Amino acid sequence: MPQRSDKLKNPEQELRIFRARALLALVVVLALTSLLIGRLAYLQVVQHDVYSTRSENNRVRVEPLPPNRGLIYDRNGVLLAENRPTYNLTLVRERAEDVDETLELLVELLGLTGEDVATFYERSQQWQRPFQPVLLASDLSEKQIARLAINRHKLPGVEVEAQLLRYYPNAEIMAHALGYVGRINAEELANLDASRYAGTHFIGKTGVERFYEDALHGQAGLRKVETNARGRVLRELGRTDPVPGKDLTLTLDKSLQQLAYELMDGRRGSIVAIQPSSGEILAMVSTPGFDSNQFVTGIDRASYQALQENLDLPLFNRAIRGHYPPGSTIKPFLALGGLADGAITPDTTINDPGYYQLPNDSRRYRNWLRWGHGRVDLERSLAVSNNTFYYSLAHEMGIDSLHEQMSNFGFGQRVSHDVQSESTGLMPSREWKRERFGQTWYPGETLSVGIGQGYWQVTPLQLATATATLANRGEWVKPRIAREVGDSTLPTDLPDTPDDINLAQDSWWDRVFSGMEKVVSGREGTARRMGQGLEYRMGGKSGTAQVFSLGQDQRYDADELKERLRDHALFIAFAPIEDPQIAVAVIVENAGGGSTHAAHLARAMTDEWLLEDEAPEVDEVRETLETDTHNVEGN
Repeated sequence: MPQRSDKLKNPEQELRIFRARALLALVVVLALTSLLIGRLAYLQVVQHDVYSTRSENNRVRVEPLPPNRGLIYDRNGVLLAENRPTYNLTLVRERAEDVDETLELLVELLGLTGEDVATFYERSQQWQRPFQPVLLASDLSEKQIARLAINRHKLPGVEVEAQLLRYYPNAEIMAHALGYVGRINAEELANLDASRYAGTHFIGKTGVERFYEDALHGQAGLRKVETNARGRVLRELGRTDPVPGKDLTLTLDKSLQQLAYELMDGRRGSIVAIQPSSGEILAMVSTPGFDSNQFVTGIDRASYQALQENLDLPLFNRAIRGHYPPGSTIKPFLALGGLADGAITPDTTINDPGYYQLPNDSRRYRNWLRWGHGRVDLERSLAVSNNTFYYSLAHEMGIDSLHEQMSNFGFGQRVSHDVQSESTGLMPSREWKRERFGQTWYPGETLSVGIGQGYWQVTPLQLATATATLANRGEWVKPRIAREVGDSTLPTDLPDTPDDINLAQDSWWDRVFSGMEKVVSGREGTARRMGQGLEYRMGGKSGTAQVFSLGQDQRYDADELKERLRDHALFIAFAPIEDPQIAVAVIVENAGGGSTHAAHLARAMTDEWLLEDEAPEVDEVRETLETDTHNVEGN
């Protein structure tokens, strides 16, 4: 039989294998334990402050406290811009579990329309600093707030905040002067002081609200609160109160502003009134206006598009950005410029045949009265608004001197201290035309400038400022719209105020004032109908600015022209002459003659300011405008 070799057990070898395996297991266990202990030591000792802070942040939260925006008053303490309590919906993306799902639920709960949904999602994408709330909706209704409260457990990161929202009681009347606040956009957010604007969703966009943003806004505060696992505030642990914005008192008179708005009666144009001695802007109206409250919470697309497509341009601030040929309103300034230049004397007289001709030129530059005014001196040239006198004067002065003298009154430059986005207008010069068109200046263009036509463009604010400087006998006081910022009164002597206009003889002012007084009170005055029954001495000047040029032998016929091609009506005035308290500039687009369609508005403004209770009612002024249709001035 074959022999079988059986393997015998070797206890010693098995023991050695077991000991080796046990030792390896022990080493692994010890290594893992050491690693765990090391990790615990690292977390508990080395990273103690980091994780302690993280843990505290899960329980304690720092929230910004936006400041209350300063209020805005008129010169008499009438509230023009206030803050009303409202509820806003905000979202902190970092605390939301699923932003898209949260937004979908919010849309459902708020019951938004299709257009509102698009705006809602657009706002949700607005860039914001980490852990800063994004404003999704403003001015929530009680029903919306109730729905959000019931579903609060489904909306982590969503909060309903009680805040004060800007409101303008006289929105349309004050829209262009005050401006408005609106939501902070991404570009603005990137440039703002994060600590100062923490928790703030609105900023001044235009007008006074924008120019005085730093004063009106204030300084944000903060509070430290304890929250539960769902983020609900349990108690307040500490607080740094916000610093409210400063209240602003304007120079505007609400009653005068409202009168100016009503006098315009929805027509396109502007009225600006200034107190000559102080430069305070008493009224600054641009019509038509718009409801500035729509822009605070965010105007819907349809409404904004309607405003943009409106041919009357309600969003356009005509008072400071509208460019108009000044027409005959510049004749008093040109007369003073001619006296200062030496081109004329107070006794200069011309014979007006109804036109003016340049030497060696067959073209006739016509007076508005085609058969002429005969013998015309300085005062009569103003009273009857004679063109021929000023054609001759402009030619004698030349465009270089004319530009220099008119620039002294502020034409072609920004004139105010604190009016946001003011335009410079255009005071043409030889150099300007060469740079703009690459062409030389022609003598005929000087004649056009001499009657306020051609390239010359002014803003209503510029025209009112020049009138105030004229009333001051050349003393410059820069216009301003703010009177007090907080407890500080704005000084009268402002930096960058132009130099005063000094004439060789003070009597030259008297001669020009006399001519302007004859405009409203003289037998031949172009605005003599307006001046009937005046209880004070007024200096005025009418103007009618052509929107398009007439040919050599063409005659102006308003009835045959489309409404928007008709002449603009202008009038400037100041009163009383011996101690001017108010200077006014009126521009009514496409209305026709200034002596008919603008002079009565200026009279109503001065009556309101000087006579108070004796001032005529708006309906009386409108009735006068309807009956006084005879235009005694043609330029």
